Amino acid sequence: MKLKPSDRAMRRWLLTALAATASGWTLAATAAAPAPVVLVVGDSLSAEYGLARGQGWVALLQQRLAKSMPQARVVNASVSGDTTAGGRARLTSLLQQHKPTVVVIELGGNDALRGLPLQGTRDNLQAMTRASQAAGAKVLLLGMQVPPNYGGAYGRDFAAVFPDVAKQSKAAVLPFLLAGIADAPDAPDAPSWFQADRIHPTAKAHPRMLENVWPHLQPLLR
Repeated sequence: MKLKPSDRAMRRWLLTALAATASGWTLAATAAAPAPVVLVVGDSLSAEYGLARGQGWVALLQQRLAKSMPQARVVNASVSGDTTAGGRARLTSLLQQHKPTVVVIELGGNDALRGLPLQGTRDNLQAMTRASQAAGAKVLLLGMQVPPNYGGAYGRDFAAVFPDVAKQSKAAVLPFLLAGIADAPDAPDAPSWFQADRIHPTAKAHPRMLENVWPHLQPLLR
């Protein structure tokens, strides 16, 4: 059937209107999508202890995301000396304030240094993970290990806490944040890797820490 000029004009108008409406829907959906927020809840390893501002792995993460995902935001809520109990106590307000897409939990090392019971560490990490997930965030646990002088059995049990909690809660986990640093062949004798206290990494180590974290964090940002 041959369309009249008036019919063809009406058809063009309808198609234009539909296209504009679809475009508006797409723009609205894009505008409504929240920008990813990465909340890091950690201790001195993430709080740039002994470093100039901007040298820690969390700051380096923000710099990386600024290039690949400029709309993303990193909130560093790390406190030097914090334990899993301290992180658990302040997590609720952090979740309410920042509404994170991903929560990175880097706690537990100070629990071991203070000789706190492993069950308490496990319970706190589990509670933090579940609270974060209940708030709609994905979780990445950053595992830690202790030096051999703590004893073989304790070292194994402590290291196992992180993957165990991750498995129970279906969270992501990096087994050892300081892999390639604390266990490097020259680590005990290399001041370039650790500060004078032999506990806190130097600025040289933090890019490596980010490289350890990134493969586990990147999939959570998609």
